[in-house]
Amino acid sequence: MILRLLSVHAHPDDESSKGAATLARYAAEGVDVLVATCTGGERGDILNPAMDKPETWANLPAIRRREMAAAAEILGVRQRFLGLVDSGLPGPGEPLPEGCFAALPLSEAAAPLVALIREFRPHVVITYDETGGYPHPDHIRTHEVTVEAFTAAADPTRYPGTGEPWRAQKLYYQATLSRAWFQALHEATLAAGLDSAMAEVLDELPPDKLLITTKIRCEAYFATRDRALLAHATQVDPAHPFFAHSREIERQVWPHEDYHLAHPTPTATPEHDLFTGVTP
Repeated sequence: MILRLLSVHAHPDDESSKGAATLARYAAEGVDVLVATCTGGERGDILNPAMDKPETWANLPAIRRREMAAAAEILGVRQRFLGLVDSGLPGPGEPLPEGCFAALPLSEAAAPLVALIREFRPHVVITYDETGGYPHPDHIRTHEVTVEAFTAAADPTRYPGTGEPWRAQKLYYQATLSRAWFQALHEATLAAGLDSAMAEVLDELPPDKLLITTKIRCEAYFATRDRALLAHATQVDPAHPFFAHSREIERQVWPHEDYHLAHPTPTATPEHDLFTGVTP
């Protein structure tokens, strides 16, 4: 049996900053890994000063698609855009743009993902928790549509015309880049007599709330993760503090990526394989 893993994200680059080493590991082990990207990131910013040029802004949607293709090739995964429109990040009190992903009715926003689940037939699905990982409207909506599609795809009475029903067996939430991760790397870096760039990040991070049920060893793929992330050149500044810590220290103190099993209720933790308990 070929196992199938679906990881659902809001924008291009999210798959490389959240759980990328896990995806690369499973792909290398022969799992069929598919990344579903809800939007094209059309309203995103350019976060790398070297790419902040008029010609980049003029072609940002096409550039982000090329970046996504490059990252998927590095990770060894397949990828599909769901065709929804980036909501941007409105300021306080500002309305969402008309027709954007986060403004659509839930059933309309979820329909492409229901169709993809029925086509791809994943055994395991990964997405964000109800906070979205951070309060971007597209991240929160990605959680909502994934929960909706995870359930609805198995129900033959719902979303007619989107394929034969399929029941994925497990749903996970991302728990990467936690406060505990930053704290562990900060302390280990200082203990090694090195400067840490994480103190400022720790000052801003709230306490972790998501229960870690599953730890996936993937330290052999941290370099792959980093290369995939840097492939999103408009979104990732190589001078960002994330790239400052020692990868050797990271492999020693936190050699895994973390997840919360949202469905079914975990019977034993921690798990060390996303496919624990999966049946053909």
